[in-house]
Amino acid sequence: MEFKTSNIQRLSNPTAYAFSVAGFVALMLLVIGAVYYATYAVDYQWRWFKVPKYFAYHETIKVYADGNGEVSKIAEKGKMVDLVIKYDDYGEKTYKVPHYSYSNTLMEGDFITSGEALAEYPGGWKAGLISTGLWITLKISVISTILGIILGIIGGVARVSNTPVLKWSAITYVEIIRGSPLLVQIMIAYFVLGTTINSILMMNGFNKLDPEWYGIAALSVFTGAYVVEIVRAGIESIHPGQVEAARSAGMTYFQSMRHIILPQALKTILPPLAGQFINLIKDSSLLGMISIRELSKATREGITTSLQTFELWFLCAVLYLLMTFTLSMFVQYLERRTSTK
Repeated sequence: MEFKTSNIQRLSNPTAYAFSVAGFVALMLLVIGAVYYATYAVDYQWRWFKVPKYFAYHETIKVYADGNGEVSKIAEKGKMVDLVIKYDDYGEKTYKVPHYSYSNTLMEGDFITSGEALAEYPGGWKAGLISTGLWITLKISVISTILGIILGIIGGVARVSNTPVLKWSAITYVEIIRGSPLLVQIMIAYFVLGTTINSILMMNGFNKLDPEWYGIAALSVFTGAYVVEIVRAGIESIHPGQVEAARSAGMTYFQSMRHIILPQALKTILPPLAGQFINLIKDSSLLGMISIRELSKATREGITTSLQTFELWFLCAVLYLLMTFTLSMFVQYLERRTSTK
């Protein structure tokens, strides 16, 4: 008897597998070649050697005169020098700088003008523009993820509740947030709620909240609305008899959810949760609209000053890919751990 070979069995053949791998490599080379040709066609000059400074750079400290005046005193103290400047408007000011940093032509009694360079010397290492943006993106994403999970679990439990005030409040929250664009919610959170809250804080003697917190609030509320539906679907996938059994054993509604239903629903809700939080990392790029220097905004600022369009956008894409891929691998690890229990 002759058996037919399936497509999967054919691909399991070592020769077919090798051809498949070669096809993938050829496809990737074709994409890379197309990108390179596109940059060649527009006569673009690659400058990858300038990219490292966007991660970290050696700071150069420059000291400038704060106004018009004259050099009152130059006193050497070991490896440092005290430059004493007597300004016309507000008296003397002392600058402590390394002895090699100020110009040898600068002498006591010299007149100086506002903005004139007094000294220049190397400082320490500082985080570059891309590193700063990456850190802010990670910080905002982690905090928003935690708050989104909390809102989503609370809303999901309320969504399947039989109590009208809980169920209808959760439905209203989900429909309003999911029915409006995230960018609009960010603008409302910052320009409407932010302006109001900051005004109240300043009237009572408190400092204003940083724009990052309004961005985190907007992302958390937006993500939480989607997590509510994910949690609801996970809860409803568990047989309702388990809730009844837990209630008959003396547990309250929330105790049965915490100890019986949610641990089982976790296996169901992990994959869609991963997709939602990956979207959250990418959605954080919208926070640049309210002057938060996250990764995308930092990239745009770098391009504005250096005109390294291709290098910085490719770098930005790779960094977003690393963040989302790491999160995806972590969720897959959690899935394997939960499936073995």
